[in-house]
Amino acid sequence: MNTSRPTSPSEPAGPVPVEQLLAGRPPLLDVGDTVDEIHSGRRLVVLDDDPTGTQSIADLPVLTSWSVADLRWALRQPTTAFFVLTNTRSLAEADAAQRNREIVRALDEAARLEQVPYVLLSRGDSTLRGYYPLETDVLTEELGRTGVDVDGVLICPAYIEPGRVTVDSVHWMRTNEGMIPVADSEFARDASFGYHHSDLRDWVEEKTAGRIGRDQVATITLTDIREGGPDRVQQILSELTGGRPVVVDAADDADLRVVSLALVRAEAEGKTFVYRTGPSFVRARSGQTATPAIDAARLARITAAAGADNAAGADSADTGDAEDTRPAVTRGLIVVGSHVGLTTRQLDRLRAAGGIVELELDVPTLLDPATHDAHLADVVARAEELLRRNDSGSDVVIRTSRTLVTGGDAADSLVIARTVSAALVGTVRELVGRVRPSFVLAKGGITSSDTATEGLGIRRAWSRGTMLPGIVSLWEPAEGPARGIPYIVFAGNVGTDDALADVVATLRHT
Repeated sequence: MNTSRPTSPSEPAGPVPVEQLLAGRPPLLDVGDTVDEIHSGRRLVVLDDDPTGTQSIADLPVLTSWSVADLRWALRQPTTAFFVLTNTRSLAEADAAQRNREIVRALDEAARLEQVPYVLLSRGDSTLRGYYPLETDVLTEELGRTGVDVDGVLICPAYIEPGRVTVDSVHWMRTNEGMIPVADSEFARDASFGYHHSDLRDWVEEKTAGRIGRDQVATITLTDIREGGPDRVQQILSELTGGRPVVVDAADDADLRVVSLALVRAEAEGKTFVYRTGPSFVRARSGQTATPAIDAARLARITAAAGADNAAGADSADTGDAEDTRPAVTRGLIVVGSHVGLTTRQLDRLRAAGGIVELELDVPTLLDPATHDAHLADVVARAEELLRRNDSGSDVVIRTSRTLVTGGDAADSLVIARTVSAALVGTVRELVGRVRPSFVLAKGGITSSDTATEGLGIRRAWSRGTMLPGIVSLWEPAEGPARGIPYIVFAGNVGTDDALADVVATLRHT
């Protein structure tokens, strides 16, 4: 494969300051409070390919199950949006397609029963990894089965807080040295979802293997957004037909609010879109604005309220579990599966801050059937002993060995990732079945998804906000063995080097 990356004329060589990138652009356009108009629009259903899409929002429901009953529960909540965790980024291509089909078919039944109109958002990675165009193609096909023709596919990967912005259709990311085109990042070399282009028009052509050419991709620029406002953006949207993709510039939440308002208005006039976006668009299209990070005082209130609900068995999804006899311990459980360089640096800073005991799941040992089970049992036993020793003063970190093991191709790499993740969350399941940690934090997209579903048995939850500005979600499980235990979803590719240590420090002061 040719690994050279073509450079767009609008991409300067080397990192650039964000001020240089945005120099000469029109000023931001403030469209004011859009909540009422957003509320009047279709319910936003976010199909999240890993749990980290909730990083931009607060107080929205999250489902890890897509039964008609669960979807009806979410549709009944008085919110503008809800999430369905698909975890498709960790699946094989055929399985990812089938999962999307299952969800849309169940959602269509639930929405008809509840009489709630909806719009579908396929939440992908802000560094462009994931199953595009597969997922938007499937959603378009499934809507077509219900008699709904999709006019356009909106592509908006911006994630404002960590510095992933799109300017002149080129997607950029912030690094310590400055802004770089995203194709120059380590994420573009992902073993399963790598790519070569930062210009989203070229990226669409690349990912569709030429089925959709660059010239067929419509654009919404910062000039359209900031000078033309919702009217200009709505005009562009109204001209889309036949599922045509449109790539959207965004460098600030204000840009996304303009686009969201235009979408709601276009949809009110009968247009239908499928969205493929990063986390920040979800916030704007939900009618929310950025909220302060959760501090120790607010976390204590959330935990206390969840504990009271847990004691009362208040949630309607409660299955009548027997009295909980697990001992509550004063320390937390941190599981780390992500292998990106940023995660390794964050783990180093947490290690330097102290107050942790580390246990390692050795990947080659896990991949050997002869040693897999004994290795897992040993790590679980040691972790349980450490958590029960409240006098130890240390949180327990269970991490995979830091040497990345990949397969011969993308499919093999996914199989290895699934095997390792299954082992990691298996330790969580065993531990939470024996003790109640003061918190559980999962680092990495696949890791945090599997920890939620397989490790903690979460089916319904509320995403309450973020532990850092715009990143790192706090979930409040609504039922099951994790109810009353704060669950922190921490993506592998966000935050400063100190972010993990900072979040753990907040958790410790609850």
